[in-house]
Amino acid sequence: MFSTSSDILNLVLAVCLALLTFFLCWAIYYFVASVQKIHKLIKRVENGVIKAEGIIDLAKDKLKNSATYFMILGEIAKKAMEFVQAKRDKKASSKKK
Repeated sequence: MFSTSSDILNLVLAVCLALLTFFLCWAIYYFVASVQKIHKLIKRVENGVIKAEGIIDLAKDKLKNSATYFMILGEIAKKAMEFVQAKRDKKASSKKK
């Protein structure tokens, strides 16, 4: 089967090349699988950040609207107090006479 030492060398080189090819393919497969998992993780984090931004924007809008309502309610309370004060002053001035 093997007539010279170069035949053995060629066989050993062929086996080594086959093993190297197998391990390179195996390493590339795991590298691609890892990159795919990282991509999925990044997408999940990105979706979480988008949801958090939406919640923050919603809260900001609610607070802005609440501040507007509080200003309106403050003005109404101020007018009501002025109205009550005017009634008291009118009542007090009519009693003095």
